[in-house]
Amino acid sequence: MGRRSRKRASSPPSERRPATTTPRAPPPAGRRSRREDAPAAPWGRFPLVELCVLLALVLGVLGFVQGGRRGFILLGCAMALGSLAGLELSIREHFAGYRSHSSVLAGAVAVAFGAALWLAHVPQVAILPIAVAIFAAAFFAFREVFRRRSGGYGFR
Repeated sequence: MGRRSRKRASSPPSERRPATTTPRAPPPAGRRSRREDAPAAPWGRFPLVELCVLLALVLGVLGFVQGGRRGFILLGCAMALGSLAGLELSIREHFAGYRSHSSVLAGAVAVAFGAALWLAHVPQVAILPIAVAIFAAAFFAFREVFRRRSGGYGFR
């Protein structure tokens, strides 16, 4: 019999250590991130992000099939819902030090500010340079946050 097939002696229940609820440390730099190391969602094991992506896919297909003004609205809702699901996951992984999403988060901030400037009737010639400057500032800020959370690594 090989070593793996032998039963291991289990310790009595009184000697077992209780499960800890402390947050896990990020994985070392030389090792790839594993799914078990990913930060847990605040709502537990309920697959909220996956359901949002599924709903976005269904809305996208319905919008494509429907056509016209209603289809355009369904496609817009599908893109917004799918983007929010991805953004939530990016925020959770980035601020836990699991994976760096500095570009995605900085892009979301720049797009939000660009939309706000457009709604404020700022001249369109000025929106792009302002959005690029906001992207650059947000990118370096998010990179520093990830460095602090991951133990000094700029990306993972």
